[in-house]
Amino acid sequence: MENSGGIKASLQGRYASALFDLASENGVVSAVEDDLEKMDAAIRESGDLAVLIRNPQVSREAAGKVMEAVAGVLGLTDLTKNFLGVLASNRRLSALPAIIHAFAAIAAAQRGEVTAEVSSAHALGDDQIEALRQKLEIREGRKVKVKASVDPDLLGGLVVTIGSKRIDSSIRTRLNSLAQAMKG
Repeated sequence: MENSGGIKASLQGRYASALFDLASENGVVSAVEDDLEKMDAAIRESGDLAVLIRNPQVSREAAGKVMEAVAGVLGLTDLTKNFLGVLASNRRLSALPAIIHAFAAIAAAQRGEVTAEVSSAHALGDDQIEALRQKLEIREGRKVKVKASVDPDLLGGLVVTIGSKRIDSSIRTRLNSLAQAMKG
């Protein structure tokens, strides 16, 4: 398991590991993983929710009620709802994004896969993502899950991050390298 020991040593990792163990016992790992992806998207899309989970002035009760309401709207499983309640009562909601990331890493390691975060200047088509995934699987020697995002600042090309490895073939980086070479 790739660096799962390091993940489990952190506070976020301990919470993620405990949730993973409970999800495994109940046979709902993929459902909880889907729930956490929905929650992560909600935090990224809602500035109010992102502020709320980091606000120390929000009481435990209020945070718990908000998380229960959000979980209801998102249609999360009971295990995930209960977990969010525990985070709220322990004042650990600020760690939720890191817990989500740690859970995904633990689940991926358990399945023997790795996640490649791919940034491109323009949205990639399904066939391009599939071709990239196949090439990365050959390179890595294991199953690869691709998470694609768009970063117009790249101008063109790709930036692929797998764990601590980064493959940067963006035009922005090439232009910066050329500018440095021309300076002297």
